[in-house]
Amino acid sequence: MYQITKKEILSAGVIRMEIVAPAIAKAKRAGQFVILKINERGERIPLTIVSSDDKEISIIFQIVGKTTIAMANMAVGDSFQDVQGPLGNPTEIENYGHSVCVGGGVGVGVVYPLAVALKEKGNRVTSIIGARNKELLILEKEMKQVSDRLFVTSDDGSYGVKGFVSDVLRKMIDDGVTINRVFAIGPVPMMRSICRLTEPYKIKTIVSLNPIMVDGTGMCGACRVSVGGKTKFTCVDGPEFDGHEVDFDLLNNRLKMYLAEEKQAVETCECGCHGK
Repeated sequence: MYQITKKEILSAGVIRMEIVAPAIAKAKRAGQFVILKINERGERIPLTIVSSDDKEISIIFQIVGKTTIAMANMAVGDSFQDVQGPLGNPTEIENYGHSVCVGGGVGVGVVYPLAVALKEKGNRVTSIIGARNKELLILEKEMKQVSDRLFVTSDDGSYGVKGFVSDVLRKMIDDGVTINRVFAIGPVPMMRSICRLTEPYKIKTIVSLNPIMVDGTGMCGACRVSVGGKTKFTCVDGPEFDGHEVDFDLLNNRLKMYLAEEKQAVETCECGCHGK
């Protein structure tokens, strides 16, 4: 059993947990993820490993469905039945020169360990993080600590620069700032926008994809995506890919496949279920 040792509300509907998982904590590298299951009948949920020490891993999740509602109802001292990982390929980290890390919404939790690893490798790191409003912004302090420069945006202008993360990146490009590599993680429309912006300038842009996933070993095929016209399985070929080769339309359509079923599951869970 994998015990929860800390639980923190980062913003409305976004929670950070620390979980005892020493074998995973020692083996994980930036960009990798775990698959958690609350109990025997529970759904398998893939989540990026945000940080770790010798014994514990940290995860961040947004309350969007039945299982994440159940996870939000868990308390310090409760345990997950299964935590599988580390899974996926680690991020290719080199000293690229000037690396820009772009995170939108809960995607900031995914881009944070990449910024840490890039900084440790000697990169000059500029980070751009954003959310719909100030109340939904997460990890600003942590991102500032690992970045040479940090820009914060909000869609409604309630905090930082009014607008989208792509607006800040566009201004950097227009101003002639040399950018050697971009890492963009967040909602599909955001990642697609960033990739369309960088492609004409041939700035290598890496995205981390979040399709529906089941087994995490490449056997079920649920997490398939199209990259460069070829079918890839996110769990074993990713989760990171060259954003200029990703078919974002296909990814977006596949993410919507079970919206009706997910809504129905949430409606039966609003009383505060615990993975039952």
